[in-house]
Parts: sequence; structure tokens; C-alpha cells
Amino acid sequence: MGKKKPVVIGIAGGSGSGKTSVTKAIFDHFRGHSILMLEQDYYYKDQSDLPMKERLKTNYDHPLAFDNDLLIEHIKKLQNYEAIEKPVYDYKQHTRSKETIHVEPKDVIILEGILVLEDEGLRDLMDMKLFVDTDADIRILRRMQRDIEERGRTMESVITQYVRVVRPMHNQFIEPSKKYADIIIPEGGQNHVAVDLMVTKIGTILEEKVIL
Repeated sequence: MGKKKPVVIGIAGGSGSGKTSVTKAIFDHFRGHSILMLEQDYYYKDQSDLPMKERLKTNYDHPLAFDNDLLIEHIKKLQNYEAIEKPVYDYKQHTRSKETIHVEPKDVIILEGILVLEDEGLRDLMDMKLFVDTDADIRILRRMQRDIEERGRTMESVITQYVRVVRPMHNQFIEPSKKYADIIIPEGGQNHVAVDLMVTKIGTILEEKVIL
């Protein structure tokens, strides 16, 4: 009998694709079990050494914005059933916060983020790779609604950011990472059949790797 290892599930997809609702559906199903969520968004690089003028230029949709080395290190620790201190990102200061979040290891690790499948080092740690694939018009509408309602943005600023940054980054980095997915889920959390299949498959992997 080999040493048991946590199951790592990567869930990627463009902004507004519905990957968060897929993640939540899986998380809710296994809520009674040993499961944790790791969001790539928490792992933006520390920019405290840069002046604010430079920090404001950060392209948060580019792979280089993420500290994937730290994220890989943390996943490996969790795979060894060691606790981590998850970083917190301060979007007002455009750098990493001084605070961290203590995370205890669990049997299932869900890694969610727009570019989690883009990085080979991250992919190598995953037992299952999912890509939530939703049409661009749906994604921009969802993003617009979220940014206006939750973040106080104007419609004009959301559209400008989408055209200048979000769309080109999606086409250059996020969309091509779809080829690494084991399973592609169209229309996100609304696709209940696909989510149910996921849950069943994850349950099977869990039974093989970890005693539920």
C-alpha cells in the first residue's frame, strides 16, 4: 500500500465562463468530505518593491502576473498533508497583503483559475483537468454585470478593459490551454449533466486514492 495522496482537480476557463459555479457545485457535493479550494487569484505576485505607478500597469490576465512557483510549492505541501499560509492579494494597493490565510490539508484540492492549465508545472500536479468553455458574448455580459454591480465599474471601463486586455489575453493564453483539459464543460454551472458526471468521476478517483 502506497502512501495516500490528495486528489488535485484543476478547473480553468475564461473570466465569466462559469468555472466558479462548476467549482462550487463540486465543492457543495463533497462538502461533508475532506475538501478545500485553492484560487489562483490569491497568488498574484508580490509587487511591494514597485512604485504604485508601475503596479497600476499590472495585466492581471497575463500568466506572468501569477506567482505559480509559490502556488506549486503550496500544492506540494498540501499533497504531503502539510498546512500552508495562503497569500491574500490587496487589489487597492495592487500588491500582496501582509495577512495570510491558514489552510489545513484535505483529501481533495480544487485548484481554480483562468490560467491554471496554462502552466505545465501546475498541470503535472493535477489528477483531473477541467476547462469550462462558454461563448465570448455570454462571458462579457456576465463580466459586465459582475463588475458594474459588485465592483462599481462603469460600462465603458469594463468594455475598454475587455477589448484591450481581457479578450486578447483570453485568445492568446486561456483558450489555447483548453487542449490540456481531460474534460471540457460547455456553459459552466448550467450544464448539470456535465457537473453530475464530474462528481461521479471525482468520487471514483477518491475511492481509488483515498478512503472516503
